[in-house]
Amino acid sequence: MDKKNNNVIILGVESSCDDTSAAIIKDGYLLSNVISSQAVHSAYGGVVPELASRAHQQNIIPTIDQAIKRAGINKSDISAIAYTRGPGLMGSLLVGTSFAKGFALALDIPMVEVNHLQGHVLAHFIKEEGVEPHIPEFPFLCLLVSGGNSQIVLVNSPFDMKIIGQTIDDAAGEAFDKCAKVIGGPYPGGPYVDKLAKEGNDKVFNFAKPHIPGYDYSFSGLKTSFLYLVRDYLKEDPGFIEKNRADLCASFQRAVIETLMEKLKHAVRDLKINRVAVAGGVSANSGLRNAYQEYASRYGWDIYLPKFSYTTDNAAMIATAGMFKYMNGEFDSMDSAPYSRVSDGI
Repeated sequence: MDKKNNNVIILGVESSCDDTSAAIIKDGYLLSNVISSQAVHSAYGGVVPELASRAHQQNIIPTIDQAIKRAGINKSDISAIAYTRGPGLMGSLLVGTSFAKGFALALDIPMVEVNHLQGHVLAHFIKEEGVEPHIPEFPFLCLLVSGGNSQIVLVNSPFDMKIIGQTIDDAAGEAFDKCAKVIGGPYPGGPYVDKLAKEGNDKVFNFAKPHIPGYDYSFSGLKTSFLYLVRDYLKEDPGFIEKNRADLCASFQRAVIETLMEKLKHAVRDLKINRVAVAGGVSANSGLRNAYQEYASRYGWDIYLPKFSYTTDNAAMIATAGMFKYMNGEFDSMDSAPYSRVSDGI
């Protein structure tokens, strides 16, 4: 613990992809959470790794400086630094890892490495002063859905998470990006599809949904079905997309959400665990959140939906995960290297 005031103060640093983020947690409560986003990637239809790592180098010190100032603390008060070690883009991770090592050495404080995916799951444990927390009890199931991941995770404790189902090809977020691209939308595609879906009829078009055994997912066939349908209609009517953009988004979003929720429903039934959370960037999707509410009402689930600000990559979740490890005495060494992928999932 901190020698001066006996408070546990964790600095969290997140740099796994294209957002540079820093957060401060004091005795379990969030004091600040600063995110610096990179708009440059939208022009390329996806994240460019080299541009991302260079932007992290420019953003990381100002972002951390702002997080410390907004928290109203001094850097000498910090008990430990928690950082995202992986998975993610190697160049981006190297920036965060290198900073964490230098900062820990300079202040003579321990480092705590955090798995980015576990951070998303533990975002449900972020606490704010004056806000009544809705925190799941263990064990619970978490649907982790983002641009690169679609997984059902059995969470037994902050240190014991097991993937029981995951995509065998593309992630749900990638499917939304593809849908948006086909109809001339921007990157990232998820918010664009979600916005238009609210204006459309989700029963107009039907797309082929995969039949994968167990709790695993597949979205490549759904993407292909969408592409072929649009292509075939365009042959008959060049203005098809313009006339049907909202209905296309609504119908495609319904197919993705139904695919996600049906697998999750089977997992809840089989494991007899009715505490069900959702995490990751796609958890901001309004259609998915509505589906959670419907399933909760229909099947008696106790659901946990993160604040919108904690759905995307952020350092508050890294600091929270780091706090659990710090309190458990799990510290990192200076010879740790970042990793872009994990073979065992989470």
